[in-house]
Amino acid sequence: MTASARRGAAVPGLVPYDWLLDRLSLYLNRPAETLDPTVPLAEYGMDSVCALSLCGDLEDEFGLAVEPILIWDHPTLESLTARLVYLPNALDGRF
Repeated sequence: MTASARRGAAVPGLVPYDWLLDRLSLYLNRPAETLDPTVPLAEYGMDSVCALSLCGDLEDEFGLAVEPILIWDHPTLESLTARLVYLPNALDGRF
């Protein structure tokens, strides 16, 4: 895990934007600065394997048990971040 992936991770249930951006950059094999938060992640190559891996990371890092469908329901970095921030009870792990 990179140093930037740890920034802001101290708040349980809150997924920091930088962490999510770093993780997506890793899975999509693209520099983070090339990811436009309004472009659908599928256009960058997001597939079911990446989505499943990201969900596993969310569970490992933040205790969020999410289904990969979350990535398809919230297809951009912007919409995904907004969904993760506004969870009624993030530690509950239910979307």
